[in-house]
Amino acid sequence: MDPNPTPARAFFGRRKGHTLRRHHTDLLDALLPRLALDVSRPAPPRLGDLFDPPAREVRLEIGFGGGEHLAAQAAGAPETGFIGCEGFVNGVAQLLAHVEPAGLSNIRIHHGDAAEVLAWLPEASLARVDLLYPDPWRKRRHWKRRFVQDETVATLARLLADGGEFRFATDWEHYAAWTLEHLMRSPDFEWTAERAADWREPWAGWTRTRYEAKAIREGRRPCYLVFRRRPRG
Repeated sequence: MDPNPTPARAFFGRRKGHTLRRHHTDLLDALLPRLALDVSRPAPPRLGDLFDPPAREVRLEIGFGGGEHLAAQAAGAPETGFIGCEGFVNGVAQLLAHVEPAGLSNIRIHHGDAAEVLAWLPEASLARVDLLYPDPWRKRRHWKRRFVQDETVATLARLLADGGEFRFATDWEHYAAWTLEHLMRSPDFEWTAERAADWREPWAGWTRTRYEAKAIREGRRPCYLVFRRRPRG
């Protein structure tokens, strides 16, 4: 059995929105190749060696949107390496616009399907995975397209080191309940919440995105869930 199965479905929707500004186009041409993750080559035995200087630990953000959160996290933890996945080219350009003035060197970007990165990463190589405001796929017939499924929960369990965390934020109550149900039935994860504030308020170091601000303006209440990878064996 292949220990690194490639997920059979894509995790992103549309790939391009409004026309890019000239500066964003220039960043895609000049900066992205320097930061792009090459999943056509084997991952290094120590994932932190993707970065220069080598990172102490590596975190992954799936679907980073406009990149506000990812860039802020990288700026606040320069000894940590960050991998961001985003299929939407405008989001990649926006992240690069954060990276360039800050001179961030501890970010690697995959402009494409997160499934490709999940299949490429070595076992127990990540300290944290962030999934923030993913598409909730609100219609019942589309629930099968949600990122959180039993098979992806198993993949996250494979990739996270013992004690590593999966962090999830959404403004859709049903997706929060869906995620809690799927993670709680996994023997590999435990929910870290001890009181209501632990899911009603963001965790320390949270950076509010434009999407979250919009959700709050429209009256939707965010939910923040943190799950910890149980020790193996």
